[in-house]
Amino acid sequence: MSEWLVLSIAMASACAIVLTIVVINHRRVGDDDDPTQTPDVLEYMTMMIGVIYAIVLGLAIAGVWEGRGAAQESVRQEAQALHEVSARAEVYPADVRARIRADIDAYVNHVIDIEWPHMTEHNEVTERGGELLDRVRHDVTLYTPKTDLEGQAYQPLVDQVAAADDARNSRAQNTEATMPTIVWFGLITGALITIGLIFALQIRRTGRELLLAGLFSVMIAFLLFLIWDLDAPFGHGLSATPEPFVDLLPGTGD
Repeated sequence: MSEWLVLSIAMASACAIVLTIVVINHRRVGDDDDPTQTPDVLEYMTMMIGVIYAIVLGLAIAGVWEGRGAAQESVRQEAQALHEVSARAEVYPADVRARIRADIDAYVNHVIDIEWPHMTEHNEVTERGGELLDRVRHDVTLYTPKTDLEGQAYQPLVDQVAAADDARNSRAQNTEATMPTIVWFGLITGALITIGLIFALQIRRTGRELLLAGLFSVMIAFLLFLIWDLDAPFGHGLSATPEPFVDLLPGTGD
């Protein structure tokens, strides 16, 4: 049984049970019942629905913001690891050092100029980027240290390349949207219900009430747009940026 079918059955069952109880209670009410003596539950229900929806919106914003932060952190870790490889290669011979740094620059330039737009459009990293990072790995791992100083630097360099590869894999996993479809269904449905309750309160056409209704609708639309914008960590206006590569590896991204 699919999740959507289970959700539909649960929602329909809950609605049917509540409506059945209301109808049964209404039939049991005597003719002498005075509804003016009972509290008006409409405003209470409206308030509770608004509070619940506000909590859901807050949790959604926190979730997508955390996803965006994790994506940006993976970029920073990748850039930092490559920066360490470039810096620690100073102890290697000039030709080996130059080859390592040239391959790092080629990889970073590819990430900034080609892979980043590709992630934005296709939500995935490029195979060429993986090949360029493998070239850096081969430069480091296949070199045989000739001196004690080179031998001491060898393992840390290998570890930093592994850290860069791990950060790249994390970046690749963060290219997808973080909000499931069923959550978007709840957010949009909740927005329609919350805004629809304005009409249940019999809003009048006074300037003040119309202004408040308009501002309320605009606020919900803005929050939904904010969630959508943050939902793709590498795809929209508030997405993660490749700035750590530019900041930590001067001479790249020109």
